[in-house]
Amino acid sequence: MRNFCTALLVMIAVTGCARREPLVSTDRLTVVSDASALPAPNRQDLTAADRPALIGPLDTIQVDVFNVPDLSREMQVDASGRIAMPLVGTVDARGKTAQELAAAVETALRGRYVRNPEVTVNIKSSVSQVVTIDGQVVEPGLYPVTNQMTLLRAIASAKGMNEFARTEEVVILRTVEGRKMAGLYNIEAIRRGAYDDPPIYANDVIVVGDSPQRRLFRDFVSVAPLLAAPLIAVLQ
Repeated sequence: MRNFCTALLVMIAVTGCARREPLVSTDRLTVVSDASALPAPNRQDLTAADRPALIGPLDTIQVDVFNVPDLSREMQVDASGRIAMPLVGTVDARGKTAQELAAAVETALRGRYVRNPEVTVNIKSSVSQVVTIDGQVVEPGLYPVTNQMTLLRAIASAKGMNEFARTEEVVILRTVEGRKMAGLYNIEAIRRGAYDDPPIYANDVIVVGDSPQRRLFRDFVSVAPLLAAPLIAVLQ
């Protein structure tokens, strides 16, 4: 018990000494001292950089062939990433944009069945463009990815970090050209504007680290609530 209390007191001492640095302007961040002086964003600020929306297995798409209503239909991409249409046959849709798939269908129809086919494809719902959020968040799981998705927004989608999260140990796992890569991020540093909130892409895996010190404190509170009461006051 003595060793347990000693370790806890050391943890509290370290926590108590840690102070948040005030926000200051840098070449990456402009701090506005008066909140009323914070300018409104312009039109360009309200849109994210374009990312191609790719079609994947089990996505639902709408295919329209101009002037050929019998070929126009809503369909689901099969588990292997392919679609099947009359007169067209089987077309590999996996990894294609809506425009690329439309061009592939036009190529299959041109000449043999339709003189000058005009095909449009729209992605109605996507289950393939998702990010996996795991570790110490409130609701781990799979979440859809949009052009606006960033690390902070992804964590917010999972209802934020839980009480045991280690904010300086958040990892993004990603595969780039067949090579597995990992990036380590500090959420508090991103919130302070020390560096940009990184974008999140489909198939990324976000893992929020665990804080053993917080678990130790939780266990201490549950074992000795009377002794822990003044220590909680110190932390608050």
